[in-house]
Amino acid sequence: MALKKLRPITAGTRHRLSPGFEDITETKPEKSLLITLKKTGGRNNTGKMTMRYIGGGHKQKTRIIDFKRDRFNIPAVVKSIEYDPSRTARIAKIFYADGVKSYIIAPHGIKVGQILISGSDIAPEVGNALPLSKIPIGTIIHNVEINPGRGASIARSAGSFVQLVAREAVYATLKMPSGELRNVLVNCLATVGIVSNAEHMNESVGKAGRSRWRGVRPRTRPVAMNPVDHPMGGGEGRASGGHPRSRNGLLSKGKKTRHPKKYSDGLIIARRKK
Repeated sequence: MALKKLRPITAGTRHRLSPGFEDITETKPEKSLLITLKKTGGRNNTGKMTMRYIGGGHKQKTRIIDFKRDRFNIPAVVKSIEYDPSRTARIAKIFYADGVKSYIIAPHGIKVGQILISGSDIAPEVGNALPLSKIPIGTIIHNVEINPGRGASIARSAGSFVQLVAREAVYATLKMPSGELRNVLVNCLATVGIVSNAEHMNESVGKAGRSRWRGVRPRTRPVAMNPVDHPMGGGEGRASGGHPRSRNGLLSKGKKTRHPKKYSDGLIIARRKK
């Protein structure tokens, strides 16, 4: 899927790099797999703003995605490739042989009419879901589980993938998108292939209004605030005193915020590249 460079007939289209939708085969979603997305405006249940710079945006219906792929050994046919407003990747609508309909994250290169299946004794082909114990070493995968049966939580966004680099005893070693090497239980499921819409990272919004359509409000720079609002605020002119820090005073460049006794420390072999 190639990006579209729009003609600069307005200021908003001059630097716009728009996604191409040639890969999308159907525009109307499956009604039984839709949920209306309720907007919060960044407020909690008491009406207090807990997340700033959120508000407005186009009304959306989120698609129910099957991240578990636990209908084992039941073939499913790909009916359509669709757009999902609440995620960066494309989604695929699949019909199982027993009549169940479902949405999954669409891998790159998947075609309408293709047969997908999940299980332990199947071919490691693009779109099929297998346990890590049954996937050949060196395979590119996505939608990887951290805990067996909980559903995929690794490599789900557009263009993401993980590489299976080793396997020993009950653990498989994965090379994460960040470069981190991490152990995951071999009975966790993963899907073969790369997540679709890899060109998403090169998109250019083009104008502030398009961010507002997505529910993102303008962000105030900390140095433009008053001292009562932010540690970096105040001063005459453009004062640059003090180290960059967050609204709560945490240093923002280099300070480690990871808990020193996090449960997953023992599973990480090599940290991500800095």
